[in-house]
Parts: sequence; C-alpha cells; structure tokens
Amino acid sequence: MSEAELTVDSVGVRGDGVASHEGEKIFLPFTAPGDRVRAKILAKQGEGRSGAVVEILQPGARAQPVCRHFGDCGGCALQHLSPEAYEAAKLSWLRGALAQQGLKGVEIAPLQRLAPGTRRRARLALARGQTGFHARASHRIVDMRECAVLHPALFKLVEPLRRLAKEILPPDQEGAATVTLADAGAAMLLDLPASPKLAALEALAGFAEAQDIARLSYRVKDQKPVPVAQRRPARVVLAGVAVDLPEEPFLQASAEADMILSGAVQSLVGAGARIADLYAGLGTFSFALARKSAVHAVEGDGDSVKALKHAVSRAKLADRVTVEQRDLARRPLTPQELAGFDAVVFDPPRAGAMAQSRELAASKVAVLAAVSCNPATFARDARILVDGGYRLGRVQPIDSFIWSAQLELVARFKRKA
Repeated sequence: MSEAELTVDSVGVRGDGVASHEGEKIFLPFTAPGDRVRAKILAKQGEGRSGAVVEILQPGARAQPVCRHFGDCGGCALQHLSPEAYEAAKLSWLRGALAQQGLKGVEIAPLQRLAPGTRRRARLALARGQTGFHARASHRIVDMRECAVLHPALFKLVEPLRRLAKEILPPDQEGAATVTLADAGAAMLLDLPASPKLAALEALAGFAEAQDIARLSYRVKDQKPVPVAQRRPARVVLAGVAVDLPEEPFLQASAEADMILSGAVQSLVGAGARIADLYAGLGTFSFALARKSAVHAVEGDGDSVKALKHAVSRAKLADRVTVEQRDLARRPLTPQELAGFDAVVFDPPRAGAMAQSRELAASKVAVLAAVSCNPATFARDARILVDGGYRLGRVQPIDSFIWSAQLELVARFKRKA
C-alpha cells in the first residue's frame, strides 16, 4: 500500500472522485473535482484502484455538507460538491453513457433538481437502540439523528423506531423497516429475524397506534407479510385515482418526481388515441394518460397488477384503462401486438428494457417515451431503437434521488419518416 499526491479530475458514476496515478484510475470517495489530496492507493477496483484520502491538501469544487452524518452514512454520496460540480457530474454520467453507445450529438437539457426533504420511501436498518442507513460499503448501522433527504413525516418515525427496536429485537440481531409515505399516513413493513411473541406483538400494535401508522405488517425471511394493524387504507392518489399500496410498492422517489415525470411523459406522447404503458407499476403514467387516451397498462409484478385493477374498477375507468400482467423481459410485446398503439411509454427497472426495445425497434409505433433510472441501460436500449429507425430527441435528466449516485431521465423517440 503506497501513498501519493493526486488531483481529482472528475466524479465517477458511483459518486467517487476519480484521479490518475501511473496510468491507473484511482477512485476516492467524498472528493470533488479540483481537490489536491494525499491518498493511500488500495486494492484493484473495476477499471482502476480504490483509494483513501489521508489529507486534503487543496480543496476543489467543494461545498459544506448539509448533514452531520455525511461521509459515514451510505445514503448520500455527493453532498460535498458545489452546485456547479454536482450538476456537471450528473450530466457527465449521462453524456458518457450515450457516448459509449456511439450516440453523438444528443441534446441534453439542464439537470432538473428536486428539493431536499421529499423522499417518501426508505428502508431503514434496525438494531437495539439504533435506526438508520448502513455505512458506506458496510453492514454497520449509522444511527440517524438527522436526515436532509427523507420527508419530515418519515424522519419523525426514526426515534420511535429506535425505541421499538429495543422491545422487538434480540440484542445480537438486526431487522429493517421499509417505510412508505401514503396519502393517509405511513405504511410500514418490518423485516424481523423471528416471529414476534405476544409482548412484541403488543408493542407493535401500540407503536402503530401511537405513531398513527396507516398500515403495519411484519415479515420473517421470505415468508409472506403478516398484518399487525390496518388503521386506514394505505393508498396513493395518482392523477386523481386512489391506488392501494402493495407491501413493497414501486413508486417514484417523491410525489414531486411523480408530477414532473408524469407531466413530461404526457407532453412527449401527445394526444394519441391509444397508448401502451409498459412497466406500468402502480399507474403513475397510466391514469394521467387516460384523461385523453385509452391506455393499456402492462406490468410484471402481481401485487402491482392487482392494485392497478382494483383502482381501475373503483374509479370506473374500465373503458379507459386495461391492465395485463406480463414479464416483459421474457415475453415482450411483439410488433404485431404493438401495431394498434399510437405511442408507447416504457419505464423499466435499472436493468433496462433490452428485450422490449428490440421489439419496439421492429415495430411501427410513431412515438416512444422512455423513462429510466439508469443512464447506462437507457443508452444501450436507445442504441437499439436508433438502429431500428428511431430518432432520439432531447433527453431531460431529473435529480429525483438528490445527493445520490443515481439519475432519472425522460426522453422521446420518434420514428423516422
């Protein structure tokens, strides 16, 4: 293990500063472009080596982190960057992903940033007397005393959860709480090492009552969740339609992200008579699009499909929204099935939509609206679509996951005449 003086040139896609030393990239956590540092050169890491900062000799494009836990907690990676360096880093990840796929000259809009304190879903680690996120690259829990990311309604549950953990967890075991902010309060799923006994069940019920939890369930390992308290329906309202939340729902990071992405998608697809919403989730886009178009929502997760169908029925939208359960990675919609749609929206998981993109590339659908949380898989899928005869329009990056090494984006593809 050697030491060297290094200058950080950029920020990599995992949020680490990147410097060069003897022809290798050195990845330095929590450094900023322009930082001059003395660092230890450590083990191989991907295309280079990891490093550890011993001393910052001259600061670069830095800002004062807003949270006392920054640098220890693994929840945020980029609070130390100046606003200009922050935006430049996130845009560089997108440009790099596009360039790697040979997609040149693509217009990229300025980064649209969301406000702190809006995150409506989190998975918190629990131990006796400890509640928070894990430390970076560690199973150690950083006991949370403040958080600039979480919605205040979720953060106020941290201290009560810390007390609850003392009552329901053995001294040497950990659990987790997945908390989602629904419209009528928080929905919580606890992952526990063993089924709670009577005293623990009473503590859980008391916790739900005292903290006004809409729904509280627990799960042991891979078993089905067991309800403890259902005080109100756990629902979110999407474009005016109430949707029941599954125990582990997929939602955008915040209600604000919902609105921004939904508005962007509606603008991109226009007023087509019939639209396919692929990887529809709980209907973030389906119900907004249904105001002007007939929508066919396709989703692979059974619980999400069930929630979608119930919402459609309850809102009496069966003439506007149809729902299909289908694994689009294994059985994508074919060009023949896509032939009746004026536009297609697709919002796949981080792994992207390779199989479905190949079918879209062979189709004659006029307009596609792509939403992605992974620039690398978006660029890969975009290459497939461009090779199939689509033109990629302006890409709008959206900072839904503030201070993290993640980037959301939305883009339009139009079939060439």
